[in-house]
Amino acid sequence: MKPDINLTKWVIEQRRYLHTHPEISHEEVATKTYITKQLHALGIETYSITGKDVVGIVHGEHPGKTVIIRSDMDALPILEETGLPFASVNKGVMHACGHDGHMSILLGIAKLLVSNTSAIHGTIHLLFQHAEEAVPGGAGEIVKTDFLDDKDAIFGYHLWQPLKSGLIGVRPGPTMAGADRFSITIYGKGGHGSMPEETIDPTLVISHIITQLHTIVSRNIKAIDQAVLSIGELSSGTTYNVIPDTAYASGTVRYFNMETSLLIRKRMEDIVDGVCRSFGATCKVEYFHGDPPVLNNKALTSFIQKTAVSLFGEEKVVEIDPILGAEDFACYSHKIPASFTFIGVGKEEAPYGHHHPKFDIDEDMLSVGVELFTTGVLDYLRDGIAENN
Repeated sequence: MKPDINLTKWVIEQRRYLHTHPEISHEEVATKTYITKQLHALGIETYSITGKDVVGIVHGEHPGKTVIIRSDMDALPILEETGLPFASVNKGVMHACGHDGHMSILLGIAKLLVSNTSAIHGTIHLLFQHAEEAVPGGAGEIVKTDFLDDKDAIFGYHLWQPLKSGLIGVRPGPTMAGADRFSITIYGKGGHGSMPEETIDPTLVISHIITQLHTIVSRNIKAIDQAVLSIGELSSGTTYNVIPDTAYASGTVRYFNMETSLLIRKRMEDIVDGVCRSFGATCKVEYFHGDPPVLNNKALTSFIQKTAVSLFGEEKVVEIDPILGAEDFACYSHKIPASFTFIGVGKEEAPYGHHHPKFDIDEDMLSVGVELFTTGVLDYLRDGIAENN
């Protein structure tokens, strides 16, 4: 179901308004109010699951399944440098990951659906989710409720800068990584830099720990089980000639199955404990298991892939490699059949990636998202799929 020129322009207008007025995770108050107002203007009833999100319901004229199409709403704490005429007016906050586009696509879908209720076999819930960028995020809050209990499937999408504009990226099975975070604090014994023999140097201890942590993936994880461990933060001491009492490091772990996450955690705890014992230091390891990997239902993803091919041509649809970035859509994918699709928005003249202060999208792809998911969801509700796995 292709958007006409008026709807295409309207969707772009929505994106630009939302881009101008970004809000960070868990603070999407004005965004939620604006989305609710737009849905009500279309005659769509709304409700909220957690008080931070907003959901619109479109009832079809025929009985059938109940599905969800999900968009995220939050922006990032980034000072925008795009120079766009519709740049953020909220200093230090920017839609630098495409969530403004995600919302405008879902609003476009809403507008098409309410004009075509005779084509809907079932009920569609349009979920505008809060706090995708936060850990823990909005999806984790939502799955703790009964929201998914009577839903048959959920569809999601991401405007994706690494994928060339015009392409649609799909992948069945594990698609985006699970993301954990950890912190390590070493407690030594400080002293004068000229008398290290009187100290237990936490800087030296944490240096040995970091070196050994980077052997976990290469020596303890099967090569076929892709994983990443990275240290992003390191601190110890405040002046050049004093050995400090403590040292601190934190980082992230990415993986595609829970067994890998658990193994990395155990090896980390063993390494930190062993190295500290060898130096006479003590330690504290804090490990937080974040969102799990995104698991794309094979049959549902194949259905979306076939829809994309029928609409845009086989040459426009590609199977992508697993992505080590994380996405809290994963929480839904472990509860009900789910499919998460990537809409290419990468442009040569704008090579800035997600979370960059100059990040921008190709607005021509907004109507592509509207067409793909309106058509795909209507066809799914009408025809179903052979299996859910």
